[in-house]
Amino acid sequence: MKKAGLIFGALLVCLTSVMLVLSATASEKSAVDDESVKTAIFAGGCFWCSESDFEKLDGVISVISGYTGGKEKDPTYIQVSAGRTSHTEGVEVRYDPEKISYSELVEFFWRTIDPTQVNGQFCDKGKQYRTAIYYQNDAEKNILEQSLATLNESKPFEEPIVTEIAAASKFYPAEEYHQDYYKRNEYRYKFYRWSCGRDQRIEELWGKQQG
Repeated sequence: MKKAGLIFGALLVCLTSVMLVLSATASEKSAVDDESVKTAIFAGGCFWCSESDFEKLDGVISVISGYTGGKEKDPTYIQVSAGRTSHTEGVEVRYDPEKISYSELVEFFWRTIDPTQVNGQFCDKGKQYRTAIYYQNDAEKNILEQSLATLNESKPFEEPIVTEIAAASKFYPAEEYHQDYYKRNEYRYKFYRWSCGRDQRIEELWGKQQG
């Protein structure tokens, strides 16, 4: 029995060592991968909807719902949704630039919002639901300015574009229950999106979406 115990113990030590090596390798790979990941910050009204839209894209790794564009530190949903801060609901998109470019994300974003609506988005009213794209460097700023200029020339609607283009400020992740809301509360999310008229207005502005 002692011999069997010793053999079992040796096997357990070996297995533990292998697991530690695999874990270290996975962590190292994750760190390497993270170095190539980029982020983009958008505000498109309800962050549940923006998160849902962006996570459908190939090359998007993850999307975090949160608050941005304001001055107050550590804002909460209760504060932001009541309009008691200068923040807006937004998303931080983490993406692989080898699979999708910042320009492609911007072009996609335009067609997920109503860029003509002032201080609101669809049924959500207030500055906390304003649309915006926040650039993090000069390269992004140049892409945004060119994209906006092109859109103003080719837009399929007459109303002026009021979406804010501004330098990024600190992005604050929203409370955990808001993350992946469209997955955790599928039926409530779908009802909200439909009753808010989001997709109906997008089709009216941009035409039938592909895919």
